[in-house]
Amino acid sequence: MAEPALALVGVRHRRPGFGLELGLEVAPGQTLALLGPSGSGKTTALKIAAGLESPEAGRVFLGGREVTALPPERRGVGMLFQNYALFPHLTVYENIAFGLVERGWRRDRIRARVAELLEKTGLGPHREKRPGELSGGEQQRVALARALAPRPPVLLLDEPLGALDLRLREALLLELKRVLRDEGVAALYVTHDQAEAFVLAHRVLILRDGSPVQEGVPEAVYRRPKDAWTARFLGHKNVLDREAAARLGLPPGTWLLPNAALIPGEGEPARVEEVLFLGPRVGLWLVLRGVRLYWEGPLEPLPQPGAPLPLTLRPERGVPL
Repeated sequence: MAEPALALVGVRHRRPGFGLELGLEVAPGQTLALLGPSGSGKTTALKIAAGLESPEAGRVFLGGREVTALPPERRGVGMLFQNYALFPHLTVYENIAFGLVERGWRRDRIRARVAELLEKTGLGPHREKRPGELSGGEQQRVALARALAPRPPVLLLDEPLGALDLRLREALLLELKRVLRDEGVAALYVTHDQAEAFVLAHRVLILRDGSPVQEGVPEAVYRRPKDAWTARFLGHKNVLDREAAARLGLPPGTWLLPNAALIPGEGEPARVEEVLFLGPRVGLWLVLRGVRLYWEGPLEPLPQPGAPLPLTLRPERGVPL
């Protein structure tokens, strides 16, 4: 079995009011998303992997080689952050080529590698422009190309799309996924946005207060969250306590009712509390047997707030937490 491209083993790091205790592995060519709310330790873990912070205990490995004591410049990882840190006086071409020149690459190799990345990132028409002449999305592409230029075995990304508007973020997320796949680079991607993590990553690791909560492939983590906190963090709205579960006839305990457990349009009457028009779908807040529930999907005609709506509950599709 191949060595992990990146491994944090028994890492511990403390500062006033916060402690990180973490182990993780990123397989070659795979993307692991570190997902969690602000203050959960995501960026601290990334900085330890990069060598920007030193752990109090534990070890860092790149491709099976321990690098815990090495400074960032000797680790050979690529880094991409929310502030792109481009050189304002250099052109797009020169920004991408900068690290290769510093590493002593031959001119012909530099030209070929930069040309390859300009094509992959769609930056060919902008090669002679300077960062100030580019949009935010274009600057992000330059930063990505620069980070990938030396062919690092591992790329570390800290909220790289956070400064972009929603439409551009969605477009660049798909582009980033494609480029990472084409380059075959292992990546550790830090985000608080579960949609980003699910689209981009092969695996996700959820952090809370410096400790891992759950790890797995995105679909499994979303469909089977470990506990109520994780379910709510992932965006599930129908997390029922024991009392609410009992009212709906579920076995004792805390339950998650996914969208598939509710079927509007047939069954016993529920009361429509709120209608959210979301374009191709609608979000409904409903009250059934005194329990407030959320359902989302296509539905015509739109019900009115306060109106009754038949609703079937499928308890066998519930998830115990």
